[in-house]
Amino acid sequence: MTSRPTHHPAGDPGDPWLIGAAEVVRALSTDAVRGLDESEAAARIERFGKNELDAGEASPAWRKVLAQFQDPLTYLLAAAIAVSLAVWFVEGANGWPIEVLVIAGIVLANGALGYLQEARAEQAVAALKRMAAPMATVVRSGAARTTPASEVVPGDVLLLEEGTAVPADGRLLDAASLQVSEAALTGESEAVLKDAAPLPSAVAIGDRLNMVFGGTSVASGRGRAVVTATGMNTEIGHIARLLGQTQADPTPLQREVRLIGRTLAFAVVLIAAVVVAAIVLTSDIEDASDVVDVLLVGVSLAVAAVPEGLPAVLSVILALGVQRMARERAIVKKLSSVEALGSASVICSDKTGTLTRNEMTVTTVVTSAGVVTLTGSGYRPEGHALTSGRALGEGPADELLRNEVLAVVGGGGLASDAVLQEVKGEWTVRGDPTDGAFLVAEAKLGATATREARFGRLAEAPFTSARKLMSTLHADADRHGLVVLVTKGAPDVLLGRCTHERAAESVRPLSAARKAEILESVDWLADQALRPLAVAYRELPEDEGARSVAAPESYEHGLTFLGAVGIIDPPRPEAARAISDAQAAGIRVLMITGDHPRTALRIATELGLDTRAGSVLTGAELEAINDARLTDLVREVSVYARVAPEHKLRIVRALQADANIVAMTGDGVNDAPALRAADIGVAMGISGTDVTREAADMILADDNFATIVSAVREGRAIFDNIRTFLRFLLSSNVGEVLTMLLGVLGARLLGLDQTGEAVALPLLATQILWINLLTDTAPALALGLDPPSGDVMRRPPRRLSHRVIDREMQGGIIFVGLVMAVATLVALDLRLPGGFIGGDGDIGQARTMAFTTLVLAQLFNCFNSRSDRASAFGRMFTNRLLWLAIGAALALQAAVVHAPFLQDAFSTVPLSLADWLLCGALASMVLWADEARKLLLRRSA
Repeated sequence: MTSRPTHHPAGDPGDPWLIGAAEVVRALSTDAVRGLDESEAAARIERFGKNELDAGEASPAWRKVLAQFQDPLTYLLAAAIAVSLAVWFVEGANGWPIEVLVIAGIVLANGALGYLQEARAEQAVAALKRMAAPMATVVRSGAARTTPASEVVPGDVLLLEEGTAVPADGRLLDAASLQVSEAALTGESEAVLKDAAPLPSAVAIGDRLNMVFGGTSVASGRGRAVVTATGMNTEIGHIARLLGQTQADPTPLQREVRLIGRTLAFAVVLIAAVVVAAIVLTSDIEDASDVVDVLLVGVSLAVAAVPEGLPAVLSVILALGVQRMARERAIVKKLSSVEALGSASVICSDKTGTLTRNEMTVTTVVTSAGVVTLTGSGYRPEGHALTSGRALGEGPADELLRNEVLAVVGGGGLASDAVLQEVKGEWTVRGDPTDGAFLVAEAKLGATATREARFGRLAEAPFTSARKLMSTLHADADRHGLVVLVTKGAPDVLLGRCTHERAAESVRPLSAARKAEILESVDWLADQALRPLAVAYRELPEDEGARSVAAPESYEHGLTFLGAVGIIDPPRPEAARAISDAQAAGIRVLMITGDHPRTALRIATELGLDTRAGSVLTGAELEAINDARLTDLVREVSVYARVAPEHKLRIVRALQADANIVAMTGDGVNDAPALRAADIGVAMGISGTDVTREAADMILADDNFATIVSAVREGRAIFDNIRTFLRFLLSSNVGEVLTMLLGVLGARLLGLDQTGEAVALPLLATQILWINLLTDTAPALALGLDPPSGDVMRRPPRRLSHRVIDREMQGGIIFVGLVMAVATLVALDLRLPGGFIGGDGDIGQARTMAFTTLVLAQLFNCFNSRSDRASAFGRMFTNRLLWLAIGAALALQAAVVHAPFLQDAFSTVPLSLADWLLCGALASMVLWADEARKLLLRRSA
């Protein structure tokens, strides 16, 4: 990564990591001891602004409300409202404009649902921010003081100690065993040991050992640093700026709904024009009232062709899905994000803290007597010791090995400043995670209390990059007068200071050959992507021990080697299960991390990622290839290591260019641009940064990767239900349109031309609108809440090239609509004299029969619509809400037919039981015909 100039208040120090600390202090016009005085700090806040990232202009509530109505389908409904209102005025504005009120209510309810959900999500994000209000300790006028991190300015001297968050970028003045966790910025899981010395040449962020960066935290040690950059001039600010340049693409569902809206708008105008033209050509238009009647039918049919219930049903389904996700500890910021995740074909995940626990764990201990594996992961002190695949027993041989293992992990626990603690049922480590790993391993073996009672610390020699060792001095309560020096550190360095080795309860000289064997075992640990550390000790008599207290490091020679351990940040067990479920659903899972390639591949293998290609693509390799080559590689490579934020963006874009729907998970600032660019970004709520949470579409409040798979399952079920109610609404609307069109064109065959009416229509405008209101609400909503089918997670994800309404679904919609229209017109003809069949009723009875048949046909269509191919009888009784909705619709239709006050409004007449049965039989043809079509499709598949 190339260096970037930063903004400094006075003489620019250039790249501060390349020059001495004193020169940086002079360039920043500050004092390394006294820091800035209060007046100068206040002036610099005025000059450079607060130490905050640009939040962007807050969108006012009214604009958020208007945003809920900005889609083609809502525009179409608004046009329907306007036209219906105009017709109501033309007809004399008698009574209430029911159609107008209902459609307007649907549109407003849809907007309210979207606005309220986004408001709840914003409140949840704000609550997460308040959980960690940052503070900083600075030196002002020679005295240490605590101040809000937002008031830190360039030139401030920071005091850094274990557990503190670094508020801004700074150049180290001095450091004592200072280790900083930079996972949030670089993705590197291990804490970085810092050193104040200048660097010889320009290096990447992760290798700037004399710098600290805002957004990171101190794992152990202490130090001082002078602030070189704040706010948007920091490395995090660079990522935030990159994030601001990354545009968020609409979700697949948003794209589909917009397409449906545009298509329907065109179809509505065309249908209305064709039907009006057909009526004019086939009817005797005599006066203005006839013209109004024709226009009213055209408008009514246009409104009927619009699925008014679609936006509301869609919003309700998504909102209920969001509520279910909230119970699973997932905060969805936008309703459409749930469906988008359900369509995901690739999940790109960060490693540290997302797929892994971000809790360093000792997994392997190597001593002279053998190798022991410790089970369990993370900081919870639960696990077992295994050797050669079996439990470490109590026999003589195992007892020797157990004692040696206890000596190694106990020694590592002594040479440690960390504390293992349980808080509200959760085990955490205060201090260096590597030190904590030894404490957890010791606790698993049940030896902590014994070690703490026996040894009392006298002095310590902190870890330094020059020595690569840490030593502590202890009084041995079991051996009065004896002082023990315990040292841990890099195996190759520690072995160079060892002259003996503990083996089989005795101490023997350490030969060159034996040292070579030990180094081979260390290489074996490294080959398994484990971080190797070694432990040794030295016993000192009381008088010498007293002298060693002043300078323990001077006694780091003549040591006795105890053994080595292998440490790793272990994968989350639930992540492995989630990845398995995702792969079973045809979803690729990719690991994208800033960690070492060997470590990344080891974790990927343990998690069950597809590593058959056997390769890891690194950031340096990404720099050397073009986008076309990357698009080819992303089809095969599943593990990416040592990558920068820019690389993550390229990977996401390459996947999207290959027609994938990409979900990106992460917790660090370095993940934010990729989260914004992905089709759906998923941030961690606990370990995630504010920048990441703002960029994400969904936040996992419990940081549980497995929740993503639950969201995929929920999203797929929602998508299935969206297709179900679209199939229902559109086929029903097509049935209405074809009934009117075929009825007008075939008026003479049906006998409509002999009714004496100037405008011969199979159904009246009010009847069409009633059908639309009756079926577009409760039945459609019940279908949208259909329980998921059993194969929802056993089929491949939907590709971007696959439309919500594909050709097969289009064919089914037209076929069902045609059968529905034919059944309705047959009912009309059965009662209408002079038609193709010829009946003995009047136009009122014939229309009521046709009206009722069309309503019942649409209710039968509820069962058809649940699948393109599966039989309606397979899951007939799994949706109780659907049966309730059908029952309610039947009751309302019966009221329209038989209630006197409704008969006048809808021009109906009472029907006999035989008429109802006939209507039901004709309407059921929709079910039987579609069952035959589905059977043919299944047989041809």
